[in-house]
Amino acid sequence: MPFTTLKTTQKEFLESHLRGTGNSLSSAQAAATYGIMNLRARMTEFRQAGLRVRKHKNTEGRAQYTVSARDIKGERKQIFA
Repeated sequence: MPFTTLKTTQKEFLESHLRGTGNSLSSAQAAATYGIMNLRARMTEFRQAGLRVRKHKNTEGRAQYTVSARDIKGERKQIFA
C-alpha cells in the first residue's frame, strides 16, 4: 500500500519530484512511498522524451535514478506538465 496517493500522473509527479532537484529514487522507494510499480519504465519514457536520466547504485546495490534539470537540447521547460 502506498504511503501517499498521487493527484497527478506518474510522469508529471516524477518530473517535478526528480528533475533538477538533486533527489533520487529507487524502485523500492517508488513502490512503497508513491505506488509507482515500474519506475524503470517511467525512466525509459523520460529518456525517450529527451530528458537526461542518471542511474547509479545505492548502498543496497539497487538502481537509483536522478533526472537532470536540462534536457538533451539544454532546455529547462517542463515536458509532461
